[in-house]
Amino acid sequence: MFEQLGLVGCGLMGGSFALALKRAKLVKRVVGYSKSPSTTERAKQLGVIDVAAPSALLAVSGADLVLIAVPVAASEATFKAIRHGLSPDTLIMDVGSTKGDVIEAARRGLQDQFSSFVPAHPITGKEVAGIEHADAGLYAGRQVVLTPVKTTLRSKVQCASQVWTDIGAHVVTMTHQDHDLALAAVSHLPHLVAFAFTNAIAAHPHGARFMALAGPGFRDFSRIAASDPAVWRDILLANREQVLLQSQAFRKQLTQFEALIASGDSQALENAIAEASRTRAQWQPSGSSSGN
Repeated sequence: MFEQLGLVGCGLMGGSFALALKRAKLVKRVVGYSKSPSTTERAKQLGVIDVAAPSALLAVSGADLVLIAVPVAASEATFKAIRHGLSPDTLIMDVGSTKGDVIEAARRGLQDQFSSFVPAHPITGKEVAGIEHADAGLYAGRQVVLTPVKTTLRSKVQCASQVWTDIGAHVVTMTHQDHDLALAAVSHLPHLVAFAFTNAIAAHPHGARFMALAGPGFRDFSRIAASDPAVWRDILLANREQVLLQSQAFRKQLTQFEALIASGDSQALENAIAEASRTRAQWQPSGSSSGN
């Protein structure tokens, strides 16, 4: 059991982690901080945290477990803010959807505490953000990817893996390069396409009429377009190199489909659709997720 969780970022992801630890009886006390004092106070009212800290530094002071649950663009400033409140024994994790940039931010911000940082990405979430939507079961049955580097202490990696396992997650370990490439393909690009698709319809002179006729297909395809704008702005920019590579691959496939439609080649078009249908039918999700 941990004596204290220092939670920096009392939103959906951080709040759900705190609730999951409490439900599993893995932590005695949760001290939380958010940039907005009203958010921190609300987290206390909801029982997500036990103590509302006035700063990130005070939230982590005395903690043996720290979770950074802030937008990835705010990572470096957060790591710098907490560095002097950490003890050598503290396990530090994040929940960012990109890992290469967060690791470099931690290297610069944490300095001599960097070896205690275990980068983590829980592949889950909701379209709705905020502490009111925190859920103790958010991570149960979901994958959590850990991306330690060579200097990460093995004992910290083992501890991090055990924490996530104890709250019901399935832990996968890989390099941050492999993570960022894979997530660009299966998460970041789909969000980009959903944003562009939804905006294209909205920009059409009869867009409102089109959406009034939309059914389950539109609902399912556009669902992730309702995701948090600031969060996804940061993700797409942080992983821009891999996202753009995947976007180019998608554009190539789209161009090929367009050419088949334009030429009226019905058999080739059916074959291309059948290939996609087979791939999708064979896919077995590791756990249903509406998040990153």
